[in-house]
Amino acid sequence: MEKKNIDWENLGFGYYKTDKRYVSNFKDGKWDSGCITEDSMVTISECAGVIHYCQTCFEGMKAYTTQDGHVVVFRPDLNAQRMYDSAVRLEIPPFPVERFIDAVEQVVKANLEFVPPYGTGAALYLRPVMFATGPVMGVKPAQEYQFRIFASPVGPYFKKGGASSLVLKVSDFDRSAPHGTGHIKAGLNYAMSLHPIVKAHDEGFNENMYLDPQTRTKVEETGGANFFFVTADNTVVTPKSPSILPSITRRSLMSLAENLGYKVEEREVYLSELSEFVECGLCGTAAVISPVGKVNDHGKEILFKNSQNGMGPVSKKLYDTLTGIQFGRIEGPEGWVRQII
Repeated sequence: MEKKNIDWENLGFGYYKTDKRYVSNFKDGKWDSGCITEDSMVTISECAGVIHYCQTCFEGMKAYTTQDGHVVVFRPDLNAQRMYDSAVRLEIPPFPVERFIDAVEQVVKANLEFVPPYGTGAALYLRPVMFATGPVMGVKPAQEYQFRIFASPVGPYFKKGGASSLVLKVSDFDRSAPHGTGHIKAGLNYAMSLHPIVKAHDEGFNENMYLDPQTRTKVEETGGANFFFVTADNTVVTPKSPSILPSITRRSLMSLAENLGYKVEEREVYLSELSEFVECGLCGTAAVISPVGKVNDHGKEILFKNSQNGMGPVSKKLYDTLTGIQFGRIEGPEGWVRQII
């Protein structure tokens, strides 16, 4: 199939409107059959629940062109289940997991011209989103909702190829509250991170490192990615907390690390022990892996010597393995890659 005339190798991470998207509406207690549409506009009541009470959640995933010319999606079943869990927490009628996966396939097939060619490093980003469309005046769940999946070809979230290391600051803000919504992909979590990230950028940092909101002694995540660290003896460590979003990329990386023979730990990670790690990385669907060179803790610099100038050796091995699976260069665990065509 002929591709769109796009400069694939120089794509950033932004919205590039594609031709088709999937839409299903919830009304009178049920989701309708849903369909592919060319209409990219959303029309809702001025009193819609999403506007006033932020009743919305979303997902992020990618479709890839593999080395042998197939188009695949990486672990859509986990995105489907995470959105289901997010919806339950927000009192949104969950969209069935099977229908979610089917809708993903429909959107990819409808936008094949926008799936970047193999070798460009780009992918087709898929954004499933669910939000309250019904009017609500009092504080309560709405009665009507929309589920939508749209697509956009994208390049890396941070600097291309992860070649340059990021500089983070320890934030004075909290990303989520104890027993709050940090563990689900709710829009309100990201709204809370906008002011801190603008402030961090103004101060010359790439991102924030958020600490646990209760004691402010333990590392949690950034505004849009999970952390992992590597010790001097090549142990891969990721923070454990009930308010961290269960990143599909992070879970996949930890599984791969174990398969590759690295020792793996998911545990509480204290700010005071960061200087003991030799690598630090951000991981997520958008970021994949982005190396962190240093963290500024209110003027005190914490350096990760093996990721000062790009990915350290362990991060690079994990990155190459994960992207190798996604782009079809390496055979991954059973069920991780879903072939669309």
